[in-house]
Amino acid sequence: MKHLPTTAALTLTATLLLAGCGAVSNSSMAGSANEASSAVAKQAVSRLIGKRLTADSAARVAVLNNRKLQATFENVGIAQADLIEAGLLENPTLFGSARFPSGGGGSKLETSLSQSFLDVLMMPLRKKMAADELERTRKEIADAAVETAAETKSAFYTLQADLQLLSRLKLITSANQAALDLSQRLHDAGNITDLSLLNDQATYSEARVEVAKAEADIAADREKLNRLMGLWGRDTSWALADQLPEIPGSEISTSRLESLALNQRSDLAASRYELASLATALHTTRTYRYLGVLEVGADIEKETDGTKLTGPEFSLSLPIFNQGQGKIAKLEAQQRQAEKRFEGKAIDIRSEVREARGRLLANRSAALYYRNSLLPERLKILNQTQLQYNAMQIGATELLMARKSQVDTEREYIRSWRDYWIARSELERAVGGNLTPGGK
Repeated sequence: MKHLPTTAALTLTATLLLAGCGAVSNSSMAGSANEASSAVAKQAVSRLIGKRLTADSAARVAVLNNRKLQATFENVGIAQADLIEAGLLENPTLFGSARFPSGGGGSKLETSLSQSFLDVLMMPLRKKMAADELERTRKEIADAAVETAAETKSAFYTLQADLQLLSRLKLITSANQAALDLSQRLHDAGNITDLSLLNDQATYSEARVEVAKAEADIAADREKLNRLMGLWGRDTSWALADQLPEIPGSEISTSRLESLALNQRSDLAASRYELASLATALHTTRTYRYLGVLEVGADIEKETDGTKLTGPEFSLSLPIFNQGQGKIAKLEAQQRQAEKRFEGKAIDIRSEVREARGRLLANRSAALYYRNSLLPERLKILNQTQLQYNAMQIGATELLMARKSQVDTEREYIRSWRDYWIARSELERAVGGNLTPGGK
């Protein structure tokens, strides 16, 4: 069976469409880019929901259309604006004064223009920190997109399983209706007891209740999926296949998934950029701790006799009391804190991968056991019990128990089938998208 497309492509698509097209230079350009990307996303969503949805296409809709996720995409624009700001010099300071002698005569005028020299020196470092922050933001958004895609797939598989169960329950209800009609005729003819008729009536009523519960679950499942996909109004009339995908005949390789996750997980990559930004900030603070505020400029002074004095000027705050000790200590602590968070996240990721991998394999084994062994056995038992009941070798109680066991087994089979696909989507999430190196 062909594997479903991974969530990495969904993340890239959403990033290109919704995160903005490069650095923005003014608000009108940003607005135009956002409007264009929004229009493209809406067209893509319309095409996707116009066809029968799959787990993958539902995840694409969610990545493109989920409003909460869209809100996080705006963080890219904020980080891009910060990068632009980091590449701009502070505005120079213009100073002027005029003094008038009390005895008359010419006035004394003075003007000066100064610029922060330290601001010029620190611009490359500021830009690097802002660039690291932009990349960190992009990685966080990519991780949020993978999370949304995985959650949407899980909700989709839950809905499919409930639809599949409802279809089966309706067939069982129809069979119970036919059995009840037959029992009523046999009872009227005096061939079965009142107790047998009551048992068949109770069986039919229980089946009707099961159908009603399944229909309520399906309605709730659809609404959850609508919320994840950001759909409302006429867009909620989408259709999907009412049966889960078949379990693949061979499973993906589960070796080296931990190392793959460490390379792919966007949240871990975001932590790397956080560490890089803190390292730059600490280096900058240590390097310029003794400079303080340094401004250079030119001063022009006109004396009362008309003489002009022109020359350079500078001002420097002397680092006598505050030499940046507090800032350096704070940044060092923040760096150690970020390092521990990074290490802890890497450990958690490895654990998440092992847990998801174990759940995938366990659910696969359970689903195949139900499909290949337990469910056929229950069907054989039910058929034999029905034959014996028809031959009046056993009573209605034994037949009722056989039917109930068969229904319970089929329900558990569908649930284990569903749980396999949910576990697969959770493993995709734990690994960070692709389950195989290179996304193949």
